[in-house]
Amino acid sequence: MSFTYDFGQSHANAAYKGKTTVNTKLFINGEWVEGSGKTIDVINPTNGKKITEIQEGTAADVDKAVDAAEKAYKTSWGERVSPAERGKLLIKLAELIEANADELSALETLDNGKAYSIARGFDIMEAAHVLRYYGGWADKDHGKNINIGPGKMAFTRHEPIGVVGQIIPWNFPMLMFSWKIGPALATGNVVVLKPSEFTPLTALRMCDLIKEAGFPPGVVNIINGYGPTVGAAISEHPRIRKVAFTGSGAVGRQVMKAAASSNLKAVTLELGGKSPNIIFDDCDLDNAVKWAAFGIFLNHGQACCAGSRVFVQEGIYDEFQKKFLEHVKTLKVGDPFEADTFQGPQISQIQYDRIMGHIQSGKDDGADLLLGGERFGHEGYFIQPTVFGSVKKEMKIGHEEIFGPVVVLLKFKTTEEAIEAANDTEYGLASAVFTKDISKALNVASRIEAGTLHVKRYNFLTAEVAFGGHKQSGIGRELGDEALKNYTESKSVIINLDGSAP
Repeated sequence: MSFTYDFGQSHANAAYKGKTTVNTKLFINGEWVEGSGKTIDVINPTNGKKITEIQEGTAADVDKAVDAAEKAYKTSWGERVSPAERGKLLIKLAELIEANADELSALETLDNGKAYSIARGFDIMEAAHVLRYYGGWADKDHGKNINIGPGKMAFTRHEPIGVVGQIIPWNFPMLMFSWKIGPALATGNVVVLKPSEFTPLTALRMCDLIKEAGFPPGVVNIINGYGPTVGAAISEHPRIRKVAFTGSGAVGRQVMKAAASSNLKAVTLELGGKSPNIIFDDCDLDNAVKWAAFGIFLNHGQACCAGSRVFVQEGIYDEFQKKFLEHVKTLKVGDPFEADTFQGPQISQIQYDRIMGHIQSGKDDGADLLLGGERFGHEGYFIQPTVFGSVKKEMKIGHEEIFGPVVVLLKFKTTEEAIEAANDTEYGLASAVFTKDISKALNVASRIEAGTLHVKRYNFLTAEVAFGGHKQSGIGRELGDEALKNYTESKSVIINLDGSAP
């Protein structure tokens, strides 16, 4: 069961004019197999029409995938293959992504609705970067020797956990795929991964590249399906020793509960945010305006780290608002295959309705609708970039994550006031500060309760720098060498050198 899509025939403005063929079954033990469920329709968010259908997995398919993964771990992966070989295969996979970047970018755009220029310029190439980065780490994640006195020695080993479960979201499908498998495979683990049922196509296409790269069967297994079935089965499975999840806080709590109730498996959670962006009156105003817009409207606002609360110091508030609205009006919303499109559609009718509900609540609560707030176009799930002013914290749009192209502007007077307001949230994922005063920037950076703080920019993600949240924005870190800790157990070895008796 597979489908073929001709981008040149279907999209006159597409930069990629080729065809893609994607197998839509489950990928277990290096082979395409039938799912034991029904089928799931994959919808094009630009028009609401069906692209194709994929095989649905169930808990029984997760069992099969775990069997295959365990066999691979014991016979052809883990500590049965050298770290250097693991690194070599990850780097080969990164090269295959780059060789097929145009096709993968077009597929990501079709499936997710993100602008092709952004998918090609960031998502796909950064996914390759992530895998190459962890390929380089594979033979460098060492333990250490510890001096414990005469006649004795001790050292630590970093050992793989074994079978790990991974559940990725629909907002950055290809990038999240690389964030998950990169550190897991580099450290010798085997993977059972569930892509989002909304955006499974690039993960499925990657399975053929994984085979082409030469990974042994069973090292990576992909199970399509729904969260309450496949996601729950991964979280609860007694032979999966670790689960990594990216998504909403509500589902993250369910994953954590299931992991604790089954075998107390290790958990990494990357959850939501209501991130503050603080604009001081000594900033480069034009620069701050452009980055603030990029910080919220990138990926149609569907980013957990989006700068959705913009705090502007009172001395420049009016001028900032004027320039910000003018700039946002220049951001093109429309066909994601057109070269100058910045914002495409939301992912689904469910997400569209949820965002529009938040916009209506802002209107009902008395916030000033400064821009947007309506559907864009006549088909698909497009929403106009939306800007609210006069927002109070108790308003729904002032404290709840919207996960769409909606931003609130808030005025502040002093640095203390800005920091207090920025931290007045259950989330703590990302943040930013715009000022020419580096001492002020570093002071704010040390006091904002968030996993990342940008200075004079927003939404910078790279393989080398750890990413994660404080408070209810998550547990653990992804990217950088911090992510390696998610997938290893540290073992202490203590040796009595002289054999003395107690």
